[in-house]
Amino acid sequence: MIVLGRIVAPFGVHGWLRVHPFGDDPEAWKKMPQWWFSADVDAPAEKWQARALEAVKRHGDGVVAKLVGIDDRDASEALGSCYFGAPREALPAPADDEYYWADLIGLAVKNMQDQPLGRVKSLIETGANQVLVVVDGEHERLLPFVEQVVKAVDVAGDLIRVDWGSDW
Repeated sequence: MIVLGRIVAPFGVHGWLRVHPFGDDPEAWKKMPQWWFSADVDAPAEKWQARALEAVKRHGDGVVAKLVGIDDRDASEALGSCYFGAPREALPAPADDEYYWADLIGLAVKNMQDQPLGRVKSLIETGANQVLVVVDGEHERLLPFVEQVVKAVDVAGDLIRVDWGSDW
């Protein structure tokens, strides 16, 4: 399951939900007929529950979504703060220079001098940009996922090339 985001809170009285997307193009998800939900981000795919999606839209600086059958605030509150996602085959294909977070987890990271810096453990959304959490043994580095730092991503080759010193 590719985790797309998390339900943050109910929005309004008609069953809308405020969502926190783990990515920068949540409007592409409105083409999906359904999302899958789980309270446990690490649950196996068969434990995620599918729900039909009615609408997704930007609202202010955030994103809100409406699910079929969730028509009032009580129903939206009952969902709680769960994760939502989709199986890979249900997702829109990313553009050539875009990646799902799940595709980056576990990739090796090397700098321009070919020095290994570790592997991507996770990503963090900071508002300004995403941040790669790169772990090498007990050492952890936080690398901004911006073009000044990330020079190449080769998912098939299991490598992210960065402009980052090994002693930073």
